[in-house]
Amino acid sequence: MAVATQPAAVKPRTAAPVPPWARRAAAAVVWVNLPSGLWRLAVVLGVPLGLGDSEYDAMMLPGWGYLALPLLSLMQEALAALTLGLVRPWGERWPRWLPGLGGRPVPVLAAVVPAGLGALACTVYGVLFVWTTLHGEMDVTRWGLWLMNACYLPLLAWGPLLSAVTVHYWRRRRAGR
Repeated sequence: MAVATQPAAVKPRTAAPVPPWARRAAAAVVWVNLPSGLWRLAVVLGVPLGLGDSEYDAMMLPGWGYLALPLLSLMQEALAALTLGLVRPWGERWPRWLPGLGGRPVPVLAAVVPAGLGALACTVYGVLFVWTTLHGEMDVTRWGLWLMNACYLPLLAWGPLLSAVTVHYWRRRRAGR
């Protein structure tokens, strides 16, 4: 008696193979963003982080900061997660539910230009963060400053990692033509 088998679901593939380093770099973007987002959520939840009252005032806490800080953390992680599209099939084809574009290939520049601008913005942000931390006067304890720096320092890698993955995406997609 023959057993009917269902065909295995076809796993979508990228246009050209993605090397492990590019996959790891894209995943690292998500991970380097996590500590700063968690730090902001800890601030909102009232976890003592060594900050003075003037720092809470600057973050609009209490007040709009209870909304703004979690939204900033979510937006930051969402933007970081878009980096995964540069190494996954969903970054090469528009979703089927998009009218007029669904199922069509994503133009290379439609991904590379925003990613490149994002990489530039993240790099500038990282440099400005270091400058501000080293030269700004903050009302924060020594351990609070250490903790904040430990949570925000990984963001310095966001721009360079995104740049590397973006260049790889551009080269890979252009070579696949």
